Amino acid sequence: MKLPSYFNDFLAAIRPQDNHVEDYKTGHKTLRKRLQEFDELSPLIVTTFLQGSYRRSTAIRPQGDKRADVDVIVVTKLSEEEYTPKTGMDLFVPFLEKFYKNKYEVQGRSFGIQLSYVDLDLVITSAPSESEVGVLKSDSVSSDDTPETSRADDDWRLNQLWISTEARSMLSLERQQYRLDSANKENEWKVSPLRIPDRDTQNWQDTHPLEQIRWTWDKNRRCNKHYVNVVKALKWWRRENHTTPKYPKGYPVEHLIGECCPDGIGSVAEGVTKTLEAIAYNYNAYAALKRTPNLPDRGVPSHNVFKRVSGEDFAEFHAQICEAAKIARQALDEEDLHRSVEYWQQIFGKRFPDAPPKRSDGSPSGGFSPRQGPSIVTGGRFA
Repeated sequence: MKLPSYFNDFLAAIRPQDNHVEDYKTGHKTLRKRLQEFDELSPLIVTTFLQGSYRRSTAIRPQGDKRADVDVIVVTKLSEEEYTPKTGMDLFVPFLEKFYKNKYEVQGRSFGIQLSYVDLDLVITSAPSESEVGVLKSDSVSSDDTPETSRADDDWRLNQLWISTEARSMLSLERQQYRLDSANKENEWKVSPLRIPDRDTQNWQDTHPLEQIRWTWDKNRRCNKHYVNVVKALKWWRRENHTTPKYPKGYPVEHLIGECCPDGIGSVAEGVTKTLEAIAYNYNAYAALKRTPNLPDRGVPSHNVFKRVSGEDFAEFHAQICEAAKIARQALDEEDLHRSVEYWQQIFGKRFPDAPPKRSDGSPSGGFSPRQGPSIVTGGRFA
């Protein structure tokens, strides 16, 4: 059974909660404001924007006592001819010493900032081409809107004409519609990858968070807005049931789900089942040979997002996928409410709601009826 209202409750329980969202807001807004106002750095900054699962609406609630985390990109004017990854990152140390002393650490490609309520990942880039500065400063990049933002989910476009939900509040309805119609007619920008510092190799490396964001937004539309919820559900399955192998995790798992989730799905239950089945089928030969598939990153095809996954780990992960796929198919095809719920709980644990208790005659008690009616999975605004 598809059980949309059960999935609605389940997703509400596993997505970042209101307190996490407030922590996201406070952490990233404070960091970005301080960067723009820091005299030694502000002349070097083109713009800042959010990336990662937070921006793509694929984050799940932190586990246990762990803090919420959010990634902030700082697009700079730094020339790769003048600055090495180390000297470029060193420019930000006085800022971090002033505002986040004893709370930050230098990582291979970023700065990690650990606060009492949120973890921040600060990533700097080298200078983009002059032709791309305009779109990087646009609302479509710098705003906090996500695929689950109620007013932006249908119309977001990666171009300079699109306006954020915050900006719309300052315009008349007529003016809003004019801008959105114009943005819809305008082609989306094909921006180039950004370049981030790699201290280990002492090279600037390509990354394309904007293409990951754009691709996710588009995929969510093609999946009737169920895609980001399929990702959250399967991330939760992985956390709930399997602590090993360590890899794949995070974005690589999300990327694999994106490769295998079919367009046009009509429910999260359908998306979860068909995605698990597709992964099981499509990558069976790799698992049998204990080989790791090559999954090119969005916008940076030379980067294999499964690079850190060994063949043995992939085979173990694939076996877990196969087991979950069988249970999900049973849950989806099962016509008895209680048995269907039991199957889904085998996958997702007790965060997936219980079915109402049965009377002695086997019917639901307390006036409950199977919850299969239309239900809309909504998402809180993440920023």
